[in-house]
Order: sequence, then structure tokens, then C-alpha cells
Amino acid sequence: MSSLLVTILGPTATGKTLLAANVAARVGGEVISADSRQVFRGMDLGTGKDLADYRVGSVDVPYHLIDICSPLEEYNAYRFMGDFRSAFADIVSRGRQPLMCGGTGMYLDAVIRGYHLADAPIDPEFRASIADKSDDELTARLASYIRLHNHTDTETRDRLVRALEIQEFANRHPDAYIQMPEMEHRVFGIAFARETIIERIERRLRQRMADGMTAEVQRLLDEGVPVQRMLKFGLEYKHVTLFLTGQCTERQMFDNLFTDIRRFAKRQMTWFRRMERNGVEIRWIDGTLPLEVKTEAVLDAIR
Repeated sequence: MSSLLVTILGPTATGKTLLAANVAARVGGEVISADSRQVFRGMDLGTGKDLADYRVGSVDVPYHLIDICSPLEEYNAYRFMGDFRSAFADIVSRGRQPLMCGGTGMYLDAVIRGYHLADAPIDPEFRASIADKSDDELTARLASYIRLHNHTDTETRDRLVRALEIQEFANRHPDAYIQMPEMEHRVFGIAFARETIIERIERRLRQRMADGMTAEVQRLLDEGVPVQRMLKFGLEYKHVTLFLTGQCTERQMFDNLFTDIRRFAKRQMTWFRRMERNGVEIRWIDGTLPLEVKTEAVLDAIR
């Protein structure tokens, strides 16, 4: 018997968490975060955890997959799928309604379309065996095993080799796959005009800086998170680190960060549109509507 998973997605700064928490409060639900950076402890302002949003009136909405690992750990889609599966099973076993909320396209897509991922080690022998093969040959070989989820698996030689390496490993070790439980999906997206999203991004960025974004990054550096690791996190963590290490001025930090977040929001929408082209029905809700109206729109569609 399948269970219903309600998903709230959208680009950054669109109020996903607030809407998901309000829906959850009305249906006895719990929220599973689908955000690749909110899993890390101590990374709060830059990832937009907005934990206060989970307090709806007198209800504390439970949330999952936030603050579950150290910034020094690696986290990927494979780990996310395993953690999601555990959280989903736990929520359903207690008779609660699971909701997924986030903006990391691959994580959302992995659950909704049921990616088959395996945690494969690097295999030097296998890599040597395909070193003389062309990209076209490797792409055809990968496509013979699985339906390609997205172009990112094949956009560079390294990604293509890794995707094929994972698939070859999974074929030899079928138990390595993460299998998603049977689910029925209702997917909702929050939509704003591009200009409005840009305004919201700038307003939120200024607020985060005022709330202590620079101090948060300095604390992480002081606690031993390496500079290169901080740069790898991107966006706020990258640009504030560049400022703190004297590689740009404060004004350059803000301007470059603002530009990168806008580009990030555009990439998020590109991923969501690709999901739609791949058969995912996303019911878009006008983000300018009052919160109660948006909440009712979701509730009406899942009742």
C-alpha cells in the first residue's frame, strides 16, 4: 500500500519552509528537508534553516534531516536517499503525514522519480579498462543500463566515468541500491515573477548579513573547518570566506554573492522545469497570495 508524500519546492527565498510547516500543522505532518546544506550543524544563516518557521501557533512541527552531520563530513544524494527513506518510514509508522520541502533539485528528483543510486568505491581497474573509450561510447553504455536522469551525468568526462563506475558496481552488488518505498506524490511549487524573487533575495541577504552571517562563517573557520571546505559549500560560505581571508572587499563580497544567489535561483527553476518535462506534475501556487490562501490550496489538493 502506497503512502502519500506531499512536496513543497521552489527556488531560494520563496517561503517554502513556512508553507510546508503550516500545511504540516494542519494535517498532523512532519517535514523532511531536501536541502544539501541544511544537513550540516552550525551552518544556519547561510543555509536558511529558518527553524522558527516550524513553530506554527502553539504547534511545534517536527522536522528531519536538519543538523544531522558535521561540516567536515561529506554528504551526497546517496546518503540523502538513505536518510530520507528512514525518516519517511518512521513518520508513516507513527500515522503522521510526511512532507518534503526544499530546493535541492537532485534530492527532490531522486525521491519523486525514484533514482537508483549505489554507493560505489573508486575502481582503478575499471577506469583503466575504459580509458580508451570515447565519451559517446561510454554514454551509450550507461544508457543501456539505465534511463539517464539528467544531462549532468554526461556533461563532463569525469562525471560520465563516475556514473558508469557506480552503475557497474551496482550491477555486481544489487543490494547496494537505495530503494524508495512505494509512494503517491503531490508536488507543489511556489512561483514568483523573476523580478520579485530578485527583490526577495536581496532583502533576505541583507537581513542575514545583519543577523551575523560573517560571524557564523568566522566561527566555522575558528572551529577548524578548512578554507577550501568552506569555499566548496558555495554561495554565502564561499564569498564570506573570501572576504574574511582578505581576497575581496566587503562590498565585492556582497555584490558577488548577490549575483551568485540570483544565478542559483535560476538554476533551481531550470531543474524544476526539467522535472516537469520528465513527467513530474508540479502544481504551481502564486507566491504573492496570503499564507493562509496558499495553505488552503495545498490542503484542498490533498484532501
